[in-house]
Amino acid sequence: MLGAIIGSFLNVVILRYHTGRTISGRSSCASCGKKLSWHELIPIISFLVLRGKCRACKSAISLQYPIVEMTTAIIFVLVGTNLSSGDVALYRVLYAAYEAILWSLLVVISAYDIRHKVIPDIPAYAFIALSALSVFGFREVAGSFSLPHLLAGLGLALFPATLWLISRGRWIGLGDAKVLLGIGFLLGPSLGVSSLVYAFWIGALFSLFLLSMRGKEFTMKSEIPFGPFIVLGTAIAYFLNLDLFSILL
Repeated sequence: MLGAIIGSFLNVVILRYHTGRTISGRSSCASCGKKLSWHELIPIISFLVLRGKCRACKSAISLQYPIVEMTTAIIFVLVGTNLSSGDVALYRVLYAAYEAILWSLLVVISAYDIRHKVIPDIPAYAFIALSALSVFGFREVAGSFSLPHLLAGLGLALFPATLWLISRGRWIGLGDAKVLLGIGFLLGPSLGVSSLVYAFWIGALFSLFLLSMRGKEFTMKSEIPFGPFIVLGTAIAYFLNLDLFSILL
């Protein structure tokens, strides 16, 4: 429930970021401008009750709303499952809150990248700053500096940054390098590289699927945001602890 509520707030951030609007103020229909009442703003449930349409003008409500809310809810369940796997000490509660904030930022980054095909700077920099805590051993009771995590962040960021420089931004965006910097800090070398490999695999399969549809809207020259695939690959490596190198070796 908490994750779905936070997801509803993240939708506000995603939709109002760089629009000149603040995150305060009542929500309204994007089509007719009608102010929404409290029972039209219940995460996931309101979308289902309204059958995906505005009560006033009957225009379709974006699927982004329930998808972001459901995704955030699932993430909070996974974070809570990790928390309940042992003794609930204060540092474990703090780390669970830390995880929830990190993944909330990644949800914002993914959804915004899908909508606008660009990764927003402020959430990306916030993610980098918080991920950098892992370099100082935030997962442990007594923190210690981790050179491998630092080098993993720099190494993962270097790859897309080089592609961006060579192609002058045609192949990949610089925002992807920013996100991978934070992911390397968070996951370290082995899981970090694994997450990037998963991202490329999923992105390639998704692209082949779209090409197989034989529609004119998607071609080899179409632009696909890579950020969501990076985040999905990171989720696989992080929550499932799927180290590709351990599997292969």
